[in-house]
Amino acid sequence: MDQQTSQTTPTTAPPTTTCARCGHTADGLPVTWTCSVENGGRVYFCVDCARRHLRSIEGRLDSAWW
Repeated sequence: MDQQTSQTTPTTAPPTTTCARCGHTADGLPVTWTCSVENGGRVYFCVDCARRHLRSIEGRLDSAWW
């Protein structure tokens, strides 16, 4: 007789992503946010901050300059 074993996996909350500019948080990693690599680390910007500073982002300026 075949017996099925129930495997339970621990449920973990999705990681929270924080905007490096305004501090807005979101669950997981939103696909509409912008990612930038600054000083060897990844930083994320929400949609509003990315739109507000689009020219600086395209010019590859560090966020400290804007």
